[in-house]
Amino acid sequence: MEAPQKAADLNPETLAKRVAVLEAALLEKDAIILENASIISENTDAISMLSAKLQAEQFKYAQLLRMIYGSKRERFVSSCLPGQLLLEFEPKTIEIEQAVAEERESIRIAYERKKAKKAHPGRFALPTHLPVVETILEPEEDTTGMVCIGSEVTDELGYTPATLHINRTRRPIYITKEDEQGCQKQVIARLNRPIPKCIASAALLTMIFINKFIFHLPYYRIMQMMGQMGVSIPSSTFESWAKLGAELIKPLYAVHRLYVFSEIYQQIDESPIKVMDKDKPGSTHQGYMWVRYAPLSKSVFFEYCKSRSTQGPLNDLATFKGSIQTDGYSGYTHLAKAPDIVHLSCWAHARRYFDKAQANDQQRASKVLKLIQLLYAIESLAREGNMTPEQRHALRLEKSLPILNEIGSYIYNERSKVLPKSPIGVAFEYCGNRWDSLMNYLKDGILEIDSNLIENTIRPLAIGRKNYLFAGNHEAAESIAMFYSFFGTCRKNDIDPQKWLTYVINNINDTKPSQLKGLLPQFIDKNLLT
Repeated sequence: MEAPQKAADLNPETLAKRVAVLEAALLEKDAIILENASIISENTDAISMLSAKLQAEQFKYAQLLRMIYGSKRERFVSSCLPGQLLLEFEPKTIEIEQAVAEERESIRIAYERKKAKKAHPGRFALPTHLPVVETILEPEEDTTGMVCIGSEVTDELGYTPATLHINRTRRPIYITKEDEQGCQKQVIARLNRPIPKCIASAALLTMIFINKFIFHLPYYRIMQMMGQMGVSIPSSTFESWAKLGAELIKPLYAVHRLYVFSEIYQQIDESPIKVMDKDKPGSTHQGYMWVRYAPLSKSVFFEYCKSRSTQGPLNDLATFKGSIQTDGYSGYTHLAKAPDIVHLSCWAHARRYFDKAQANDQQRASKVLKLIQLLYAIESLAREGNMTPEQRHALRLEKSLPILNEIGSYIYNERSKVLPKSPIGVAFEYCGNRWDSLMNYLKDGILEIDSNLIENTIRPLAIGRKNYLFAGNHEAAESIAMFYSFFGTCRKNDIDPQKWLTYVINNINDTKPSQLKGLLPQFIDKNLLT
């Protein structure tokens, strides 16, 4: 084997060529290394992206399981054990908690709730206003010659199935004697029937609407109930009753709309409803109920629209001056730019995002949930103390404002440290984009921290959808909106809807248009319904 040449034996030209070859080899290796580094970087980014997507899908899957099998309550319970010592690195939070605890204790002293152990109240006492059907049971033994020294009374709550009856009104007809010209005058009492030629009484119409919109029974089930009472009503007749009854009180619905829309503080939300449409055979149209709640007068208003577009249901807000509270639907974002509108967002919706983010980032989500819990504790203080709007406003400025500032600072500092698409990142983004509207409830004591009042108002609609599934047509959907408006307002104002609607049907024709306000549930004299 030939020995390698020594450097001294090579001429400069050969050495230069060899050096050039080695440099080319090094450059090629450097290029390969750079290419591999680029591939590794791309793979790392792809892995990070896939990990983020996997985490997001796992989160969605967990939320889906929770929706199907889990609790619907959004109750936050701190992970710290009651007896465990805490190392608190943020003294501001401790000061706020102590202030809230002291305030709660002071109100408890002023409005003390006695929680002493009470003796068992015994068996449920039957109401005294119910009629009594008495049955006397004599002993089977012969009591001849015995003296009765008393009796033992046993009461039970009985039930008589609902029955239908005929209201027969007999009107005597009188006639005067003939005058000089041989004319006579006939006199008969005026028949006051809300709907001419309709054989359904006001009480029966009310029963139908109560079963439909409070107990959520489809019309065919109500017809079956009446069949069990001994009267089979043709479906065409039944539908005409429902239509005539709804048309009778529609003028009152228009008046109700005017008064609700004039309120200076309203909560607005929307919810879908399926509607049969002749233009869509074999399927249903997706309509929307736009709902307003006026907390000051406790008034509920449903309005049916064919789409979710804000063009139409929110047109009145172009000239509105006051406060509007909504959820995070993008259709409401333009309200924040209106010069005469104070737009409020809902802290319950903001809290929901952090509640969902606990599985993703327990530490950050729990931190914010703990502070939000303090905000709601302050609201509880105001309710328990029956505070006036002025007192509640002062309490919020003193106690809630520092907590809100802490939440805002924490979100601002932590927002850049998390992935924007992660659940905690979405929660930070939601609050950050709506921070001014989340703070606006501090401006007045009449304003609420969240829109839960209107969420509860929509609940009957959600229950009804599961029972009657859809509205028969767009006109029926408008009637549904009207009855949910009236019955929701009755519930908020502690009005018996059965008595209210019966009274309205009997008296609306004799009420002047200028006096229809007095028939609305939020304004009616309750003494008229006794």
